[in-house]
Amino acid sequence: MNLKLIDIHAHVNFNAFRDDGDAVVSRALADGIGMILVGSQYDTSLRAVEYAERYAGGVWSAVGLHPIHVGGEIYVDAKEISALGVPGFSSRPEEFDYAKYKKLATHPKTVAIGECGLDYFRSGGTEAEKEKQFEVLRLHIRLARDVKKPLIIHCRNAYDDLHKILIEEGAGEVGGTIHFFAGTWADAQKFLDIGFGISFTGVITFARDYDESIIKAPLDKIMVETDAPYVAPAPYRGKRNEPAYVIEVAKKIAELRGISYEEVASATTSNATRIFHLT
Repeated sequence: MNLKLIDIHAHVNFNAFRDDGDAVVSRALADGIGMILVGSQYDTSLRAVEYAERYAGGVWSAVGLHPIHVGGEIYVDAKEISALGVPGFSSRPEEFDYAKYKKLATHPKTVAIGECGLDYFRSGGTEAEKEKQFEVLRLHIRLARDVKKPLIIHCRNAYDDLHKILIEEGAGEVGGTIHFFAGTWADAQKFLDIGFGISFTGVITFARDYDESIIKAPLDKIMVETDAPYVAPAPYRGKRNEPAYVIEVAKKIAELRGISYEEVASATTSNATRIFHLT
């Protein structure tokens, strides 16, 4: 399949797409846009694999336990999600079962471990909460090294601790991406230096906080994503996001870097194919 773009982080496997997920996937594929469907718990990881199995090409899975699910129950407000038809939700605590996740991780359609990482925005307020997140992140990194697949890392307000753990666990051996990158250029450099890429969402189409990293990062280290159903780009703000909208992210990167959209599309697709060993 000849793909023009690859959305390296989408959640069509979430309940927001319960009624029309396959139509959403088919719409993107018809536009030449492939995708990695990313789990945040065991059930959504399994669903990502099942989605990927249904398509001959252009759809892959990633499996992991999001840090907001490793502690107590957390409520995520609908205003923060800011997507039409995507309500707020309460996280469901889950213990990371290495054997169960490894079975999903070894599936041929699974190309990455994640999303996993650290989140001090919604959790991590106590040392005990942080230690639990550290423990589960380390297990994900060990799983990634075990199955020799890259990582998709979630990080919010925790870049220094994340960097430290990635180094301690030898995560550079498998690499991957810091998804929805929202740090400074100095933060970005630290992750680029240990072999990780960074990926950007539709937030860059209406916020200027990330311009420096987008402009200065090597083009062979950048990827595009939607994080659908969340954070739809302009001109779709407030609506449910979907993989087809990733084109707006690529267009904005091209604008900021002063290069053609075609160059960005070619580079980010090549980067995703290389980093995630997509076939």
